Amino acid sequence: MPIYQLVLPTMGESVSEATITQWLKKEGDTVAADEAVVEVATDKVDSEVASEYNGVIKEILHPVNAVVAVDAPLALIETDEVISQEAVTETTAPVETPASEVATESAESYMQQAQELVTSVTQSTTDDARFYSPLVKNIAKQENISETELAAVPGTGKDGRVTKRDILAYVQNRKTPQIQTPPVVKTPTAAPPISRGIEDAIIPMTRMEQMISEHMTRSLQTSAHVQSFIEIDVTKLWKWREKVKQDFVQHHGVKLTFTPIFFQLIAQILPEFPLLNSSLEGTNIIKKKDINLGMATALPDGNLIVPVIKQADSLNLVGLAKKVHELASNARNNALNPDDVQGGTYTITNVGMFGSLTGTPIINQPQVAILALGAIRKVPAVLETEHGDVIAVRQQMVVSHSYDHRIINGAMGGMFLLRLKERIENWDDTQTL
Repeated sequence: MPIYQLVLPTMGESVSEATITQWLKKEGDTVAADEAVVEVATDKVDSEVASEYNGVIKEILHPVNAVVAVDAPLALIETDEVISQEAVTETTAPVETPASEVATESAESYMQQAQELVTSVTQSTTDDARFYSPLVKNIAKQENISETELAAVPGTGKDGRVTKRDILAYVQNRKTPQIQTPPVVKTPTAAPPISRGIEDAIIPMTRMEQMISEHMTRSLQTSAHVQSFIEIDVTKLWKWREKVKQDFVQHHGVKLTFTPIFFQLIAQILPEFPLLNSSLEGTNIIKKKDINLGMATALPDGNLIVPVIKQADSLNLVGLAKKVHELASNARNNALNPDDVQGGTYTITNVGMFGSLTGTPIINQPQVAILALGAIRKVPAVLETEHGDVIAVRQQMVVSHSYDHRIINGAMGGMFLLRLKERIENWDDTQTL
């Protein structure tokens, strides 16, 4: 009977590995096609991996908490179904072969297994000092990178692990004809000991908190963060929303918050600043065709997740309002799919919902910018009129823009904010939905 490899599927852009959090089946259990076998997690979302065929779990290849590379096998499943040749690892069906060929093949098979065993032992010995995922090893092999050279590649993963992105960036720089000094592997400075009182509580970080921590730290180490700030008068927009929000709910079934309005404006402005809707891979800038807006969403446990509105520039205000409501609801009910948090090209976070005047958010890799919307407040402001300056009560908000100074300069980061300010302050309050 053929044995099918259950592999870790692609989990989305920039995700090269996942952590096994729970096996839903054990060895010897039967499994149906499309039935979940194992739960895995990345720094973005939890997901289940299902079997493609009916069968029996023959062998589980990794324990809980193991970190597994994309496309690596998770388990072996014995099935009596007809499956693709690529998924077959072995077959127990007898094949008639001449005796002379059997003897030759047996000898060759024995020698091959012996060679693989020696290679495996050698690799396990040399890799004790530093872990490399199968994906990283495969790329290093294809690019003729020696073990000594691989050991010098800086790693941005957990415990200094070399990720797919690290090895690809190294390969890109390696191919560039220039004089280079050998990369230096930085040893993290040990944190100073913390004094604890007898009654102090020790609370282990959750798995999601650990992943978010790693993702945010890696972003700070990767991008040169710079911030620009601007104050925007949203009085006209505020009054227009107050005028139409009841009709909006009655006609479309969802509330009209400020979030979809700002998302629509940002999606319309981003094509004027294409570098803000890009990613940096080594020394190459990848300008994204689609505008996929990430929507930072707070979860009930205090953590944050960023579902993505795909092709936001193709949606009208009604479509954006419905999508915002759908993704926010699914996020809070733990009902997001892996695809819902993948492919973002630019992120917006609403720090004002907690009363914050503004914030300096960390860029969501591999993006190059993130916008923070502050709280809308009634404040006294100076207005210029034909009769002179007057002081009036206005609705104001502060917006901050964090961007990667490696490719985004202060002029572009600031002009984007100025363009957003112009669109909001000149809002057409006579428009209808």
